Formats: sequence, structure tokens, C-alpha cells
Amino acid sequence: MTPQDKKHLRIWYWSGAIMVFLILIIGGITRLTGSGLSMVDWRPLMGVVPPLTESQWQDLFEQYRQFPEYQQLNRGMTLSEFQFIFFWEYLHRMAARALGIIFIVPFAWFVIKQKLNRTQIIRALALLGLGLSQALLGWYMVQSGLVDIPQVSPYRLASHLMIAFIIFGCCVWFALDLKSKPTVPKKSSGELRVWMNLFMVFLIIQIIWGAFVAGHHAGHVYNTFPMMHQYWLPPELWLMEPLFINFLENMVTVQWVHRVIGTLLGLMVILIWLRTWQLNSRFVTKKWALSLFALLLIQYAVGVFTLIYHVPVWLGVLHQALAMILFGVVIGFIHYLKSRKTESIE
Repeated sequence: MTPQDKKHLRIWYWSGAIMVFLILIIGGITRLTGSGLSMVDWRPLMGVVPPLTESQWQDLFEQYRQFPEYQQLNRGMTLSEFQFIFFWEYLHRMAARALGIIFIVPFAWFVIKQKLNRTQIIRALALLGLGLSQALLGWYMVQSGLVDIPQVSPYRLASHLMIAFIIFGCCVWFALDLKSKPTVPKKSSGELRVWMNLFMVFLIIQIIWGAFVAGHHAGHVYNTFPMMHQYWLPPELWLMEPLFINFLENMVTVQWVHRVIGTLLGLMVILIWLRTWQLNSRFVTKKWALSLFALLLIQYAVGVFTLIYHVPVWLGVLHQALAMILFGVVIGFIHYLKSRKTESIE
């Protein structure tokens, strides 16, 4: 590929990453405003056009009234209130469709013009598969809240969120790959890569448990910090049987795990930052580590305030958005360490 082709591909991948990030923000608002179950059917093509007349709005509202969310939670809701929650779910779906267009149209052009090598075609097809899976899983998730209990399955929510992070991460990594060539790092860089890979594992676990916190509304219990009221280990931690199910379905345990892993990440990032100095790392490497440390500190503080103030929409969305930014920075740091020839003082 020519340098110009690589530049166009980088723009394409970065556009995908930015769109996923925007969809994450819209999805967070949709969830926190209770808007996710306002559209009770899935019409990938016909669903693009919103209701335009009073009668169309009334028909949609009547459909919504037949489902558990209205009957159990929102009975007596006005049409204008329904229009508010409908707007956010509609915007979420339209943004996802826009991402599909942003991906498919340039991909077709690249293929027709023979701008992609074999590696890029495989990567693009993988992203296409992930995008289609995400769309299907999104509707599968919504369906779980349309029967009996008006709440989506935390398992499906966590899966939906993780695919979004995977798509975002792939876009970032593929874009970075087009700018620098992998080289063999020296020993000190290798050690930092081990630490960063371990950090990434714990970060992924933390993101998954964040989805369980959201799915179980676990942010609305034990709204004190650092202790959970007067407890370090609340008495409700192990109420369910078998024991392991508490980690997935007990809202107290889910929140406790999220706190513990967040603290472990904080300790790990301090260690990584200190190691960059002990290993006489390059100045750029130290900047990466310091940026990661500062971002995690901000994210930790936002998480604490989100808990203390009982998950206001703007803080909840900010916490989720910062998680994806943090994820992107970790990917960038790992990619940087992978691509360095040397790891000595500049």
C-alpha cells in the first residue's frame, strides 16, 4: 500500500473509533434515562424514519403500553414523556446505523479500488462481523426487558458493552499499526509490556463488572466511600448460593468487586509509573505512564462521586466515557511499547 492509502485507512479506522465512542455516550444516556425499552420492535430498514404525525406517535405509544415497562414502572406516562425516552433510543439506533454506513461505504470503495492488502481485508471483515454481531446482540438485549420484568439482562448488557469496546480497541490498534512498524524491544520495554498486558486484563474485568453494576443498578446501594456504610465487607456479600453466583447477581457483591478491582488498578498504575523511572525509560514512555496514571486517577474520582451522588446521568455517562478513553490509552501505550526499538534515556 502507498503512504496515501495508509493515511486514508488510518482516517477510516479513527472515524470508526470516534463513532463507537459517541455511540457509547448516547447508549449511556439511553440506559440512565430509562429509554432503552421505548422502541419495542426492531426494523433495521423501515425503522429509520421516525414517527411524523400525531397518529403515528399515538400508535407507537399504544404499542409501548402493552409491555411490562409501562405497566409496571411508567403507568400514567404522558405522550411527551414517552417522546423523550423514544428520542434517546431512536438516536442510539440511528448512530449505530450511521457507523455501519461509515464502515461499509469506504470499505466497498477500498475493495473496488484495490487499496487493501490481505491483512487489511481480513481486519475489515472481522470488524464487519463484530458490527453485525453487535447489532443482533443489541436487539437480543432489548428483548430480555420486554417480557415479565422490565429490565435488560445484565449478562446481555455486559456482552453488548464488551463488543463495543472490542470494536473500538480494534479500530485504535489497526490505525496505530498503519503508522509504525513493530520492532523487537529491549528487556526493559518487555517488562513494561508484561505489566501493561496484566493491567489490560484487570481493566477488561473491571469494565465487565462495571456493566454488571449498571445492569443490576448496584450503584444505588451502599452509596458511601471508602467503606460501604460501616463495613469493609458488607454482610450481604455471600447471601446467594452457590457462592460464585454472588459475583454475578448479588448487587452488593458486584459493587464490592468493582471497588476492589478499581483500587487494584490504581495500585498497578502507580507501580508501572515508578518502574518507568527505575528502568531509565525514554521520556516518551514516562509521559505515557504519567498520562495513564492521571487518567486513572480522574476515572477513580469520577467513579466515587458517581456512587456518592446515586448515579446522576451526567456523572454515569462521564464515568462510562472515561472508561473507553482509558481503554484506548492502554491500547496506545501497549502498541507504543511493542513498536520501540530501544528503551533507554533520550
